[in-house]
Amino acid sequence: MALSRRDALRIAGTTALASVAGCSSPGLFEADQATREYSLSVDRMSGTPVDRALYEPGDDQLFGEPAREAIAAVVPDGRHTTYGYESVRADAYVEHDERYYQTKHVVTGRKKIERTLVRVDPVPEDAVSDDAPLIESFERPTARVLKILHSDTQSGGEGSSAELLRGDAYVLRRPAERSSALAAGDLDGRIATMTESGTWAYRIEVATEEIVETAHTALAVEVADSRAQFREVVFGSRVDAEIDPDELAPDAREILQQAVRRESYRETAPVSDAFEALLDALGLEDVETGVNGKWLWYDGEFHRYALYVTDA
Repeated sequence: MALSRRDALRIAGTTALASVAGCSSPGLFEADQATREYSLSVDRMSGTPVDRALYEPGDDQLFGEPAREAIAAVVPDGRHTTYGYESVRADAYVEHDERYYQTKHVVTGRKKIERTLVRVDPVPEDAVSDDAPLIESFERPTARVLKILHSDTQSGGEGSSAELLRGDAYVLRRPAERSSALAAGDLDGRIATMTESGTWAYRIEVATEEIVETAHTALAVEVADSRAQFREVVFGSRVDAEIDPDELAPDAREILQQAVRRESYRETAPVSDAFEALLDALGLEDVETGVNGKWLWYDGEFHRYALYVTDA
């Protein structure tokens, strides 16, 4: 746990008293003791928090198209249900006819659906032919599925990809997946490899099964009827710190301005009073290991900031 300056001074004071009493323990922050470095990163961002908060789906077939379809269906007061997956990012802000909405998801039931499931079995290198296709060569809806299954296989089912699977199988749910080469059965029984050398090769197995899928219904909640009102919504929900230069003591303000100019600022524990005051203003006083992606509005400009705590 990172020590506050107050705790550090208290401990150092206790150590000093012990030395006076005849103890030989070294000071807590002497050169041969482990110390911590606090690195504040501040990047100036283009645009405003309002611009950045608005969600614009990409134009890709796999994720972007379903999201755009869902938004068109739910704004201003519709519903859009998908089975087994959420079609649009939850809690995203979108605009329609100069009014602003936030997307939400609710579970509205379950349904038995016939789905295509994909599994892979590792095969030895000597079973891989020279013309075995590279997984990377497939279109994204197919390649992504096989890469997820590869990652799960290599991690023994303990990796982050496990949450994307149903047991050892990937279920083709999204429209782009259901129209892919995997769904068509073109790759069933074929061997594909992650590398040109034939290592990490897999036999692809495709099966059709009836499974129970959860119904995810997307809807939109109006949060503002003007851009000015939406600004207050964004600053209340997404901006982590809003600081006027006059609110900071001169030495703390200089540290922040230096961090903005150089994109970073570092101190080793025990940190200065000015740096501690700045961290408190940024809401970082209780960070123990690190945090990033924070939003700052300072002196009329938009910034993103982070704090990293490491052993120096």
